Amino acid sequence: MPRLPTDDLEHVLRHAARAFESLRDARVFVTGGTGFFGTWLLESFAHANAALKLNARAVVLSRDPGAFAQKCPHLAEDASLAWLRGDVKDFAFPDGAFTHVIHAATEASAKLNAEAPLAMFDTIVAGARRTLDFARASGAKTFLLTSSGAVYGRQPADLTHVPETYAGAPDPLAPASAYGAGKRAAEHLCALYAKLFGLDAKIARCYAFAGPHLPLDAHFAIGNFIRDGLRGQPLSILGDGTPYRSYLYAADLAVWLWTILAEGQTARAYNVGSEEPLTIAETARAVARAFSPEPEVRVAQAPTPGRAPERYVPSTARAREELGLAARISLDEAIRRTVAWHRAAGGRP
Repeated sequence: MPRLPTDDLEHVLRHAARAFESLRDARVFVTGGTGFFGTWLLESFAHANAALKLNARAVVLSRDPGAFAQKCPHLAEDASLAWLRGDVKDFAFPDGAFTHVIHAATEASAKLNAEAPLAMFDTIVAGARRTLDFARASGAKTFLLTSSGAVYGRQPADLTHVPETYAGAPDPLAPASAYGAGKRAAEHLCALYAKLFGLDAKIARCYAFAGPHLPLDAHFAIGNFIRDGLRGQPLSILGDGTPYRSYLYAADLAVWLWTILAEGQTARAYNVGSEEPLTIAETARAVARAFSPEPEVRVAQAPTPGRAPERYVPSTARAREELGLAARISLDEAIRRTVAWHRAAGGRP
């Protein structure tokens, strides 16, 4: 895979400059560093480290560092990054003191959640506990958990944007709640470690995103549409196209995560995402506009009369008002950049 665009890395550097300054001479431990979030964090970290001469170092946990080295050789060879082979549930603690821990492991895999919900739940909870124990053992004072908007459960149809104060939750009796319930448990562990051990734990409740490294063959609708467009195929919607989502570009995501790590309040959650709602059908049409000729958008099902559409859209007022964060890159531009990056990566996925 090619490097991230210089414009994107400079965007992160510019808007998270103060957060990066807090990492001067830091030693950071990162789980989930080879996933979508983690790749953006590592590449922006390496870029800022070199540009600002931070003298910072990161150790990255990976089940298969060799496979990631083939995917992103420029990161595998970066002198500021070291690699630790292991599983997040039981990894051996690396030697030495650390200043920061970023726990970004356990991606939102709908396949795993559906086929092995107990494995999903165990990985989230045991991984969070292991990583929190490592933070204590290593002397790290600052901890960031990448959580999810799934902790709120189903969003009521009349609630257009979910705030962090919303008291909803996943149904504990539904096996499909394994991901959301696991993230809630991980957040609770962060709160416990903050209270009992003084860990400065912050929580980023992440929603939906677009950008390079987002999987194009998973359950992410916008990724699937970009895949279809790159293949020259119609953009296919399996449902009725009415659910609402919102998408934050990954360069803004990286700005938000670094800022929450550096400036977020202890044991406090911040929604991370865009407030601009689009239906799945509108999202498909936005992706179609990025291609020429413009592909057809096919919707498999007709909407059910009288049924309120599902929503998964955050309120980000807390992040705006407390941390000065904003969605700076438009969705149309996010799609354009993502398509261009995939084309540079070698064509059709």
